[in-house]
Amino acid sequence: VQLQESGPGLVKPSQTLSLTCTVSGASVTAADYYWSWIRQSPGKGLEWMGAIAYSGSTYYSPSLKSRTSISRDTSENQFTLQLSSVTPEDTAVYYCAARDGYSDYVPEYDYWGQGTQVTVSS
Repeated sequence: VQLQESGPGLVKPSQTLSLTCTVSGASVTAADYYWSWIRQSPGKGLEWMGAIAYSGSTYYSPSLKSRTSISRDTSENQFTLQLSSVTPEDTAVYYCAARDGYSDYVPEYDYWGQGTQVTVSS
């Protein structure tokens, strides 16, 4: 399974960050697969943000739930992250990742994109 993130590298404060993950080697509807967004802010550890299941069900970190939306485009085999009302604290490297079975524990993820830097700044 290969994953590739894409999206703007610079977002202004209060705007919505939007990233897309393009998947190859598996379908986003493949049974039991979960497709997640994970980020790493400067000087901090990896943070699981949320996931969309093969069924289309979504799961979010409680700390980010109010600002996060994950959706998918099955025709393009992609899934998307939207994070609203961003602040400089949302500056991070954002990764898409996947695994067989649900988990919010980052080390359990098997497949990763290369990551994309997003900076929140005016």
